[in-house]
Amino acid sequence: MIIIGVNFNSSSAAGLPEGEGRKVVEAMCTSCHAVNRITESKGYSREHWLALTDTMIDLSSDQTNRALIADYLANNFPPNERRAPTLVDGDVNIKFKEWVVPTLGQRSRDPVEAPDGNIWWVGQWGNLMGRIDPTTGDMKEYPLPAGAMPHSVTPDKEGNMWYMGNKNGTVGRLDAETGDIKVYAMPDSKARDPHTGVFDKQGILWFTLQHSNRVGRLDPSTGDIEIKELPNAGSRPYGIKVADSGDLWVACNGSNCLVKVDAKTMDLEEIKLPHEDTTVRRLDIAEDGMIWYVNSGRGRLGRYNPDNGEIKEWPSPSGPRSHPYAIEVLNGIVWYNESAMRPDPLVRFDPATETFQSWVIPSGDFYAGILRHMRPTKDGDLLIHQSGTNRIIRVEIED
Repeated sequence: MIIIGVNFNSSSAAGLPEGEGRKVVEAMCTSCHAVNRITESKGYSREHWLALTDTMIDLSSDQTNRALIADYLANNFPPNERRAPTLVDGDVNIKFKEWVVPTLGQRSRDPVEAPDGNIWWVGQWGNLMGRIDPTTGDMKEYPLPAGAMPHSVTPDKEGNMWYMGNKNGTVGRLDAETGDIKVYAMPDSKARDPHTGVFDKQGILWFTLQHSNRVGRLDPSTGDIEIKELPNAGSRPYGIKVADSGDLWVACNGSNCLVKVDAKTMDLEEIKLPHEDTTVRRLDIAEDGMIWYVNSGRGRLGRYNPDNGEIKEWPSPSGPRSHPYAIEVLNGIVWYNESAMRPDPLVRFDPATETFQSWVIPSGDFYAGILRHMRPTKDGDLLIHQSGTNRIIRVEIED
């Protein structure tokens, strides 16, 4: 699939230096994403610029423009160390297993393991959901209703796959056997952007609506949807997880807060975190009940104890501008990434020793993309992605 001239983002070529190939880059690159994706990148060799652009657009029948783009980008944006991560060595070994999804430029993201072991993802810009058979590597993509632009996907107990229609104010359920899709529209016109969803133990789907500043719940048995606005404007609810108690915990991407949602009443309790410049993309809940969160605004990893209110934070290895993003607590170990670094590293934190270890996340033999969400597998591995390079990745963790 070729994605050219589709204005997903309002962008311009301001900031691109003059030179042969600039107009081609303007026409074929900045029509889909902002120019800062180029100017603020880690830079690449010509070979790696070719590999990266080939994940976005098919120019196999236009070798002249393909070469012009590669030459221009390599000459003007060679490798640099401006945002290089601080990597930490350690004794744990991991392996990355990559799948390159079929549709180019789709921004594949948020992979999750279904009950049958298949891996599902959403391609937000491609307006699709996809499925990988991890045993054979076979993949299938499912087009979604126009304008859905899905942000995340999560399975129910029956194996149906639910996506958040981030751009058209819907939640959708795809029958994995038939491919049929049922769409649930938001009952409130102000609830515009379903973001991240999670099922509780009763089979109720809970979800955040970031820019609408709301949380919602959907009962699949009736189709009823309830929406609740957060107490403070601009909180921007983002990640959401279910505690053993059944209550929900929500991360605030626009304010220094976590929000506890009563699963029965939908009452909201805001917990203020230290420092006004704190923002939280995502959180997770450990087996001992501790709430772990990424302090994206300050480049720190945080822990909140809901029993006594204690808050503790650790500086992330790459510093205050590292912008931690995704997070998962797996077997007592905290995993997250530093999304503002180039390349994007995966970080491991051991609470028992308070030590870090980190690895650069690959995209083939080069390094590009951003990890925005991670989920565990039943075998104790992690599912991650690189949204800029159409890659779904399994992180195999050695015991």
